[in-house]
Amino acid sequence: MQSNKQYRVVIAEDHTLFRQGLKALLSLEPDFQVVGEAADGFQAIQRAKELEPDLILLDISMPRVDGMAAIKEIKRVCPEAKILVLTVHKTEEHVLETLKSGASGYVLKDASHEEFLLAMKSVLQDKRYLSPDISARVVDGYLSGRKSVDSGSPWESLTARERQVLKLVAEGYKSREIGEFLHISEKTVAKHRSNIMAKLDLHSASELTAYAIKRGLVGG
Repeated sequence: MQSNKQYRVVIAEDHTLFRQGLKALLSLEPDFQVVGEAADGFQAIQRAKELEPDLILLDISMPRVDGMAAIKEIKRVCPEAKILVLTVHKTEEHVLETLKSGASGYVLKDASHEEFLLAMKSVLQDKRYLSPDISARVVDGYLSGRKSVDSGSPWESLTARERQVLKLVAEGYKSREIGEFLHISEKTVAKHRSNIMAKLDLHSASELTAYAIKRGLVGG
């Protein structure tokens, strides 16, 4: 990578210590400048729009707006930005869905310093990057003939809005708060919630929360 350009980076990560650690690490690298931080998916979208960074380091399990939705919106408002996902999730499904949403790379949070820098430089050079363990899982899935993202699952039947509502319910927001955040009525929120429960065959807020955690919408 040429050292005559300093790449502008936004770090989107809800765990403060991890976010600060990334910022400290990058402060030692002359090729990179951290120009913004975000503690949730909504802020990540706002920072991308305001700052137009070259690279966004993004966790996919963040409050308010989940990583998948954030990736899609970031690519809409700032299409030139490269997105490198940093996560604990190792499933083939998470990998394929993030790449399909517009991410350029996928790195596990336990990656070494060297791998992390390699991943950043690779995506900035218009290359894909997957952690070695993740690459093996994707290849194994392809060779075994599995479908790319479980297209027949109940999850796939949820609309983008229903996924947003599910995430916010799992994070403990009340219907009124969800309505205010999504700019829809409380009645519409209730309708979405009813549709979600019917599609997923779930019957309580605790079951919805457990499902959201399993899907990686919250936590991690």
